[in-house]
Amino acid sequence: MELPLPGLWLKRLWVLFQVALHVAMGKVLMTLFPGRVKQDILAMSQKTGMAKNPHFSHENWIPTFFSAQYFWFVLKVRWQRLEDKTEEGGLAPNCPVVSLSGQRCHIWDFMQGQEGGPSSRGAWTWALKGGGQVGWKVQDAAKCCLWGLLPGPSLLDGWAFKNNVDIKNHQNLQDRLRAAHLLLDRSPQCPVVVDTMKNQSSRLYAALPERLYVLQAGRILYKGKPGPWNYHPEEVRAVLEKLHS
Repeated sequence: MELPLPGLWLKRLWVLFQVALHVAMGKVLMTLFPGRVKQDILAMSQKTGMAKNPHFSHENWIPTFFSAQYFWFVLKVRWQRLEDKTEEGGLAPNCPVVSLSGQRCHIWDFMQGQEGGPSSRGAWTWALKGGGQVGWKVQDAAKCCLWGLLPGPSLLDGWAFKNNVDIKNHQNLQDRLRAAHLLLDRSPQCPVVVDTMKNQSSRLYAALPERLYVLQAGRILYKGKPGPWNYHPEEVRAVLEKLHS
């Protein structure tokens, strides 16, 4: 159910207080007990494989925690989750997206065999990160899980790790398409599309910073928890393999 405007703003104020307290306490603890805070963050990163990423070490990302950019990004993520419209078993929002050639289509088009997508009999996994989505058909279960673990560009709009791909805030659709083309360097065996500048997909699917979905016949079969700490491609693999069998 959509929150009435006053209720939404009250919840946003409460989230603002929670995030501000979290960041303030984090900065204090990082100053007083830097070794212990580092251990705790590394322990969390082990769950996602972030600590094993060969492209950058923990010195590239741990110091960015509890910064001003971190505060604004976490606040943006938490506020977005207040407007989450999706649930397992429910209809998948048929949001407009844009192909890398600039052609506009909708998410359901890929399930109906349009825009180069498969037939409606297939299940699709959507990996949403910031303003971009990546889709896989059910036969690509292994590939989708592997792709979910590949290091990708930072689309965090402000809070970003050092020694990573540098992507500025998108000012227009062309900026977003140029950023999405960086994914092609990873040779993904799947369609790549981007959100519109209204960020409808990102909002309705509560995609920030990243989230996995399995969609079939216009419905949500699986809704993953938000990443990076709760990003579990192995759960997607299990769902897709069960469907395929």
